Amino acid sequence: MRTPPVAPPTPAPVAPGPLAGLRTAAGAAVDGGERFEVRGRRVYMIGIGGCGMAGLARMLKARGAVVSGSDLSPGEATEALIEEGIHVGFDQSRRWLPGGEGGTGEAGNGSHGTYATYRDDGGEAGGSGAGGGCDLVIASAAIKPDHPQMLAATDRGIPTLMYAEALGKCMLGRTGIAVAGTHGKSTTTAMLGVALTDAGLDPTVIVGAVSGQLSEGALRAAATPSGQQPTAKSQQPSTPTGFRLGSPAIPAGALAGRPGILIAEACEFNRSFHNYRPLLASISSVEADHLDVFGSLDEVVKAFHEFAKLVAPAAAGGKLLIAHEGAHRREVTAGLECAVETIGFSPEADWVVDCDPRTRLVSLSRKGTVVARWTMTLPGVHNAVNASTALVLAIWAGADPALAAASLSAFAGIDRRMQFLGERPVVGGSVRVYDDYGHHPTEVATTLKALREHERPQDRGGKLICVFQPHQHSRTRHLLEEFATAFGAADTVIVPQIYFVRDSQEEKHKVTAADLVDRLRGRGQQAMHLYPFEAIVEQLENVCRAGDLLVVMGAGPVYQVAHGYMAAAKKANGHIGNGHTGNGHNGNGNGVSRNGH
Repeated sequence: MRTPPVAPPTPAPVAPGPLAGLRTAAGAAVDGGERFEVRGRRVYMIGIGGCGMAGLARMLKARGAVVSGSDLSPGEATEALIEEGIHVGFDQSRRWLPGGEGGTGEAGNGSHGTYATYRDDGGEAGGSGAGGGCDLVIASAAIKPDHPQMLAATDRGIPTLMYAEALGKCMLGRTGIAVAGTHGKSTTTAMLGVALTDAGLDPTVIVGAVSGQLSEGALRAAATPSGQQPTAKSQQPSTPTGFRLGSPAIPAGALAGRPGILIAEACEFNRSFHNYRPLLASISSVEADHLDVFGSLDEVVKAFHEFAKLVAPAAAGGKLLIAHEGAHRREVTAGLECAVETIGFSPEADWVVDCDPRTRLVSLSRKGTVVARWTMTLPGVHNAVNASTALVLAIWAGADPALAAASLSAFAGIDRRMQFLGERPVVGGSVRVYDDYGHHPTEVATTLKALREHERPQDRGGKLICVFQPHQHSRTRHLLEEFATAFGAADTVIVPQIYFVRDSQEEKHKVTAADLVDRLRGRGQQAMHLYPFEAIVEQLENVCRAGDLLVVMGAGPVYQVAHGYMAAAKKANGHIGNGHTGNGHNGNGNGVSRNGH
């Protein structure tokens, strides 16, 4: 959360205008209105390569803004933006923004080795550029107030917004749906977006992970003949992303004619979700996390309560769906003006979920009547709950329950969420390899349990080997004992160095990866601390045997271990089993969506 410098004297009131509700980097109000109109405005985005930021850039461009931005380094996400006409630079070292005087900046043209240079007048020498000025700066959650380009905004009195603030303002004038909870946000958001797309409601969606089905829906993609590309709207990204651009008005269903649907993953980190004003919302779970921000579970619960208060009143159609268990629902829902309904396995819930883990058959009932049945593609009881939550929200948004359920049955998942990378050939057979984003004890335990039940390596004489990189020293320290009990479904655990992000140097010295390994060994678990990643890949070459299941987990760059292990086989044998290899990670550099949370 930013700590702005001391604000200058309050300026004289101005008439509401296109930058309504914004403030300068020094904290001065620009306009006290409620509308967020960006047409014709020059918007510069710091950390534009992250999944959420890239989606926001596309949304603002579609609304008529002249969008450009920067990131630490080129990557697939920035290349895609450049191809779509959004100018991206990779020099964040200087106190500079478009239209500033002195010096030059660099802007990639889609090739990692070729750059174009800004002129001092804000134009560009060669190619299409960012234009001759800057009216608004939007920064990703990873950007701090002392970032050189944020300081440039302060120098010039340019209004600034953090990512969540800007997304929240984009929700004004739309039918907003916010998906919140300690776990399952990205998957549920993508499920809902895909289901509403298949149901013909044409939503706009921003989610902090890549989904190959988000643009066209799961049913249309499944019906596309082999080798033929689906016909996509021209405004949709050409490559899979975490964004989908929908209609300005809902075209069908019970809410037809209302402002278009905007679905947003609502993250609690830094209380970001307090910027949203949804008509419909869900809370899947509330647990202790981000304690470097909140300090205690009580403050986490309080933050979710404040979020729930932002859902529209029941008289305006506002509804909140909250887990019947595991979400501190009594405290979170106390005194709310919106309608509240619960979901869970308990027969006392308003929406009752039933799931067979082996067949993955799911049913959703309300008041004793089955609303829909479908068979999940994704394994895990937790994914059945995620899908059921998405289905209720879809029904509330006006979707046909049967059509939405069919879409959920065909939903194939998102990158880095129990993502199957392929089969790695080894002597006598193969090792099945998964990549997962889990970085909280509950997520670790749930994912490992689901994969063991689904893959059953023990039935083929194999073991479950988990490479887990703790994310943040503060999270590891606060939840160390919980982490120690989270790996019961694994036979072997390999722990690299803790991913250092956002914590202080003092915090860094309070806990180490060896502390977690000691706790695991103390519980009789086979565990080792090993680094760097290359050494882990070498160790996997030695320990993985035919029939084994390898799960690489963590919110940091540990996905490199999974892809490195797969690539080693490709180099040696010229092929990779019968699996596929995805990119397994989102964004680049400092343009994070959820990475770093």
